Amino acid sequence: MKDLWSAIPRRGRVILLVAITLLLAAPMVLDRYLISIFVLIFYFAYVGQAWNLMMGFAGQLSLGHALYAGLGGYVAALLWFYFGIGPWLGVFAGVAVAATFGAVIGWLGFRFGIEGVYFALLTIAFAEFTRIAFDNMAFTGGAGGLFLLYDAQRSHEWWNLRGGPLLFYYLGLALAAAAAILTARLARSRIGFQWLAVREDQQAALALGINVFRVKMIAVLISSGMTAIGGVLIAFYYNNLFPAQAFDIGRSIEIILAPVIGGLGTIFGPIVGAFILTPLGEGLIALTVSLGVNVPGAKAVFYGLTLMAIITLRPDGVWPWLKRLLGLTETES
Repeated sequence: MKDLWSAIPRRGRVILLVAITLLLAAPMVLDRYLISIFVLIFYFAYVGQAWNLMMGFAGQLSLGHALYAGLGGYVAALLWFYFGIGPWLGVFAGVAVAATFGAVIGWLGFRFGIEGVYFALLTIAFAEFTRIAFDNMAFTGGAGGLFLLYDAQRSHEWWNLRGGPLLFYYLGLALAAAAAILTARLARSRIGFQWLAVREDQQAALALGINVFRVKMIAVLISSGMTAIGGVLIAFYYNNLFPAQAFDIGRSIEIILAPVIGGLGTIFGPIVGAFILTPLGEGLIALTVSLGVNVPGAKAVFYGLTLMAIITLRPDGVWPWLKRLLGLTETES
């Protein structure tokens, strides 16, 4: 931690401390609705960071990352629903199942040379296959969904994630912060530099003696496991799961948008992207509801237009531009 903190310039430390202080104190003045918006911001910052590890640093494009979030959420929810096993234990099972799926996808893709867009299609195929399977399994609730009953009398059971939005606010904040710290440490580690070598030139990395298969598999395993934890958070926040939503490619696109808009391969890019995209998307929904207008797909179109604008105006993402604007040095990630 000390080495990471010392790598941040003085101005960056001040800005970071102010931001953390404001976020810790924000629930004192925010209403319930705004707290729920922040929960989504932290969630997308967290899962965006997990995807960023795989794509931004290791260069492996996944368009089916909702698979891991859905598996994590479903496994923990099913253990709670049928056996009363709390999510703090269920999350380990969820991570194990998601990482197993990630290992299978990675092994098939990397062992048989499925790369680039074809690897992305492989991830979509697994997510879609899983969606269809969960749609037709009775014990998961099928297409009708799985519902976790919420008892207000058990709202004090934070260890079972039975609290209200305030609990999920601070838990989401902790997860987003932990993901950023983990990413920073990995980026400066040996495996992080190996990821960058593979991302930039796989053949050159092989020539340098890097075990490319092992390096890419580590990225998939870490990314899938991290995403599963986010899936547990959001499943117990909403208390319901539907295969059509949990494994949908639209959910995968939502996961990847924050790091793309914020800045791929950066530490703070997914966080900045989540703070930009999520409030705008939720604001659009609130606006259409208040106007009594129902426009199917309006949020997706809005996300698409936002992405086009960011790519056109800031092709490297918002964070590199914001970093220069704030006068931070190049050592700031």
